[in-house]
Amino acid sequence: MGSAVLREDEYRRVPWKNGGGTTQEVAARRSGDGDGFDWRVSVADVASEGPFSAFPGIDRVITLVEGDGMVLTVDGAEHRLVPLEPFAFPGDAVTDCRLPGGAARDMNLMTRRGRTAGRVRVLDVAGSLALACAEDETLLVLPVGGDIALEGADGGRVPLGRLDCVRQDGAGTVRLAGGGTVAEIRVTPAR
Repeated sequence: MGSAVLREDEYRRVPWKNGGGTTQEVAARRSGDGDGFDWRVSVADVASEGPFSAFPGIDRVITLVEGDGMVLTVDGAEHRLVPLEPFAFPGDAVTDCRLPGGAARDMNLMTRRGRTAGRVRVLDVAGSLALACAEDETLLVLPVGGDIALEGADGGRVPLGRLDCVRQDGAGTVRLAGGGTVAEIRVTPAR
């Protein structure tokens, strides 16, 4: 299957589970048994401090994409988040957020424990970058800074806006051109 380009201005806006705000859903795979999703990637605007929603059975990776910083207290342990450094934590942990530098925006990867696993890396693009996707994997690539384009097999380029997404399901290669920074998100079945 080829790569699909998802545009940030078309992401579905959904309310937070705790009612404290909204998030833009980038992509998700819904579970077939009615318990929500197997995995989900979203971008949230965090305008005020307070508790995070609890997600039992979910593993989370949060990456700050805008703002000066965020402090998460996860089950009593304080973690200072800085821009573009992914932070993994269990979704069922008691988590509270402080915003010492004011409002922030973050990208979230959530995977259902025992069904899927995921990871996030932040990569630099300098000229070109090729990212291979395995047969049983979903690869999502979001530009978070710079001037990035998706390069087609014919050499044509599709410009990508900040926080647009390239999605590759199954075997294939995502080829990027330009200069900047991207978040690489990989989701696989749990092993």
